[in-house]
Amino acid sequence: MVTRIAAASSLLVFAVCLVVGGLGADNTFATTVERALTAMAATLVIGLVLGAMARRMLEENLSLEKEKLKKHAAAGPTNDR
Repeated sequence: MVTRIAAASSLLVFAVCLVVGGLGADNTFATTVERALTAMAATLVIGLVLGAMARRMLEENLSLEKEKLKKHAAAGPTNDR
């Protein structure tokens, strides 16, 4: 999941940079592609870091919820009537 999100976002940034840098700024082909590749690489790294952080956060929260459920189940049923 982490790599998919990072790859998708970096490809999106690459495409946007090609359009904006090529059509909007009237740069040369080499300059446009170089800047788009740099932006893509930077976005890939940022996406991997953010994805890893999100995965870790989800794992921690899920483990805490599992512990709460185990404690509640171990306490036994309660009569709330």
